[in-house]
Amino acid sequence: MDFPMEWRKTHAKPTPLFGGLAIFLSFFIILFLFINNGSIGEKALPKNILLGVFVGSIIIMIGGFLDDRYKLAPKHQIIFPTIATFIAIVSGTHISFITNPSGGVVNIVPVLGFIITFAWLMGMMYTTKFLDGLDGLVSGVTIIASFIIFIVSLFWDIKNSGTSHMSLMLAGAALGFLIYNFYPAKIFLGEGGSIFLGYMIGVLSIISGSKIATSILIMGLPIIDTLYVIIRRIRQGKSPAVGDREHFHYTLLDSGISQRKAVSIIYCTTLLFGLSSLFLNTKGKIIAICVLIITSIFLIKKLYSRSKNSRNHA
Repeated sequence: MDFPMEWRKTHAKPTPLFGGLAIFLSFFIILFLFINNGSIGEKALPKNILLGVFVGSIIIMIGGFLDDRYKLAPKHQIIFPTIATFIAIVSGTHISFITNPSGGVVNIVPVLGFIITFAWLMGMMYTTKFLDGLDGLVSGVTIIASFIIFIVSLFWDIKNSGTSHMSLMLAGAALGFLIYNFYPAKIFLGEGGSIFLGYMIGVLSIISGSKIATSILIMGLPIIDTLYVIIRRIRQGKSPAVGDREHFHYTLLDSGISQRKAVSIIYCTTLLFGLSSLFLNTKGKIIAICVLIITSIFLIKKLYSRSKNSRNHA
């Protein structure tokens, strides 16, 4: 149970945790049923990648349960996502090329590809972890991200791509959970659930053809917010892993916006930039990412200053 004892909590009564288990079970049970009846072949989804993602997800769920139950220190929390990332990489989930803006692709040497993959997966997991502050926020963003990746997967070079099936399964599982997780939430994702969703978004963006630029546009605002908060904490002499109310979604609340409206604003931003990625070439995506970065930093700084003034006057 999550008891609203910390000052940054937004819920009013004790709420069950570990709801991410429902998404985890729904996703993998349906996935294995599809594989078992032949709807997804090994060519579309190699067994080694599937096994690695599955084992890595189990590690994440175990770590999340331990953290929710025993409130692990940050140095212990990071162990489980790290192990899950290494398992995914060793099993075959890694970035081997990037798209050349001038045309074609640029192959990446394995060592560099592994490093980029590690940073990408860890970054996505901690983005959704830090984003999980308002009811329905992470589960809703996951639905949008999964559906955009599904559309991208339809244009991949393998017929009946396993990635398209997996994306819809993740979106469906998250949608079923969102019914109970939207404000006022009856159940929370828990640590394992929030990290698991980031893990799956990161993995799907890689195995759908290394659509990293697309995923950056989809998750751009939360990613930039996470980096901005970490840098700000370090500059203030604080630990980057210590929680506070300086994230974008909290500043929206402190600025006087209701929780439902704050979540809707982030939904719309995610959907807007996600859909734009479907109509842009590589150069267009790079330009859009630059626009996203500038706009996000401006909004984050503006709202942070505004919420800080509100707290001071309060």
